[in-house]
Amino acid sequence: MNQSSLSGMWRAMVSRDLTLAMRRRADVLTTLFFFIIVVSLFPLGVSPEMELLRSIAPGVIWVAALLASMLSLGRLFSDDFQDGTLEQMLLLPQPLSVLVLAKVFAHWLVSGLPLVLLSPLLGMQLGLDSDGIVLMMVTLLLGTPVLSLIGAVGAALTLGVRGGGVLVSLLVLPLYIPVLIFGTGAVDAATSGMDYEGHLSLLGAFLVLSVVLTPLGTAAALRISVE
Repeated sequence: MNQSSLSGMWRAMVSRDLTLAMRRRADVLTTLFFFIIVVSLFPLGVSPEMELLRSIAPGVIWVAALLASMLSLGRLFSDDFQDGTLEQMLLLPQPLSVLVLAKVFAHWLVSGLPLVLLSPLLGMQLGLDSDGIVLMMVTLLLGTPVLSLIGAVGAALTLGVRGGGVLVSLLVLPLYIPVLIFGTGAVDAATSGMDYEGHLSLLGAFLVLSVVLTPLGTAAALRISVE
């Protein structure tokens, strides 16, 4: 297969999905506002004591990011399924897994990357120091793509199913738990003066495995859903 043709299709798919996302700014802003509101409400609902907030900050930010990322999973393939674009994608000579990876990358750019960029402000709000904020950004930068990749499998499996949003949550939430544990564990270890490199290594391993395996699983699930 022509490498330039494959890379051109990749760029076209990413550009198309980003353009469509910008036309639905309300959906993108909903994810961001949800993330901000959930984190901001914790000082009001738990305690304004800074030491307590600092201790729970990694878990709060990570749980909010996890839930926010799940809000947009239902839109990942549904529009393409409804307007027939997905059927055309199945007929293209390029591997479907590569096209899926392009769509997930575009999805992460509009729903995952903004969470990473907002995390320093929310970290300061919860009392994290500069080192904790930097490490929080690193863990989210490694972990949020994994959330999008795993979520794509669930979105593909429930495509066209009534109540698919609830089913996606039930399918992917157990798979999100290891990412949540090691993401929060890295920041907790750093703030406690312990070694956190093992947590980052595992997050990196999750990311590599997800990039390699989940596009194949998502492509197979999409073929089943369309048929």
